[in-house]
Amino acid sequence: MNKMTQITTQQPAGGDATAAQFVGSIPAVYDAHLGPLLFQFSAADLAKRVADALPDAKRVLEVACGTGISTEYLWRALNSETEIVATDLNEAMLAYAEAKRGTFNNVSYRQADAQALPFEDGSFDAVVCQFGIMFMPDKTQAFAEMARVLRPGGLLAFNVWDSFEHNQVAGLARETIAGFFDSNPPDFLTVPFGFHDIEPIRGLIAGAGFLEPEINTVSAIVERPDAVGIARGFVEGNPGILQIRERGDVDPDTIINALAREIGEIYGPESLQVPLQEIVCLACKP
Repeated sequence: MNKMTQITTQQPAGGDATAAQFVGSIPAVYDAHLGPLLFQFSAADLAKRVADALPDAKRVLEVACGTGISTEYLWRALNSETEIVATDLNEAMLAYAEAKRGTFNNVSYRQADAQALPFEDGSFDAVVCQFGIMFMPDKTQAFAEMARVLRPGGLLAFNVWDSFEHNQVAGLARETIAGFFDSNPPDFLTVPFGFHDIEPIRGLIAGAGFLEPEINTVSAIVERPDAVGIARGFVEGNPGILQIRERGDVDPDTIINALAREIGEIYGPESLQVPLQEIVCLACKP
């Protein structure tokens, strides 16, 4: 099966070209439905950690900013004078971020590849990446680039999802979507929830020259008003929808309705309480 790429940024190392396309309604569905479920609680947590660690940060780089959800939380948590440069590789996601969140003071949006950052050495106090590391084809190079643009004593702050075992709603979405296809099912969700082993993460951090990281597991119960919105986010809020449409065998609404029923049976039809778990890493450059 072809390996998929990032929800927010990196081009695929190879395989299905549709995985890098964020066209049509994908950014809006991502922001409206996946955002409140998956990204807001984690963005708030990460932003607070950065602000607590560097209350006087002057310049912060965000990598893989997507539609700007984490950018907004950083902007709210950091000093009002802090400059935030929010980057992503995907033009459609950046365009959505700038259209919805482009009026924040001292925030700018710029297209950039995390593996070849167009910034000078030592030019940032912190580099922040929400749920982007696991999709970068060359993680060693990406970590080296993030270390390069940090000043001595600067902070790297990022998070990754824990496994499907700890994020069962995502596993349920993956299984339900796959169940509609006899062969070669869309498997986008495997990648975002597939990079959670601590030792490889430690190895990447150490290999880039950072000091011993602080690594924490963060759990949350996220309340959502209905199962349909969650299902729509998992089906239509990422490039997996393009694979579904390419196969042409199943109406996406049929999958959404089936997944909503499954989610509702487990978490309740209304005011759903959905458990989620992430891994948060902070590391300083010597």
